[in-house]
Amino acid sequence: MTLQVDRTLECEGLACPLPVVRTKKTMEELLAGQVLEVRATDKGSVADLQSWAKRTGHHYIGLKEEKGVYCHYIRKAHLSEAKDEARFPHTLTNEELARRLDAGDQLTVIDVREPAEYAFGHIVGSLSIPLGELEGRLAQLDPSESYVIVCRSGNRSDMASQLLKESGFTNVTNAVQGMSAWTGKTEQQV
Repeated sequence: MTLQVDRTLECEGLACPLPVVRTKKTMEELLAGQVLEVRATDKGSVADLQSWAKRTGHHYIGLKEEKGVYCHYIRKAHLSEAKDEARFPHTLTNEELARRLDAGDQLTVIDVREPAEYAFGHIVGSLSIPLGELEGRLAQLDPSESYVIVCRSGNRSDMASQLLKESGFTNVTNAVQGMSAWTGKTEQQV
């Protein structure tokens, strides 16, 4: 059986948050029930697009990989299935995060970017848990601790923050500016 695709969106070479941003815009142009194929090379797009579809009510049909290109298939939700895309309400700026880290606040920074992104520069002492692995690794975390979630641009960390909150974590904050704007101390693993 062949999947009927109504539109293809080329996102090869684009990094987070652009595959999600362009998918969102393209979905607005489709009719309910139509299928969008999103072609991306960013490994993070696997978790990003699945999470975005779940949050918005669109049906993430599946994924196939072809020579390093991730082909995502998403069916546009009918009006009765669609959900408003909510942003995680508890945020802080990079400046506030740096101040809290310098003050020795008891918090754990979780970096939800892909391992290669983390290896080339991350906040000193942060914990690497890619978004696609987070749900499966919740048992490693203490729901009563304080967590700050960081990614490249604040989008993936927003999704991760929502997942933690939905899983019973009560003290979660999203670092909305992300590593692309981080000027504090970093370390590398390469």
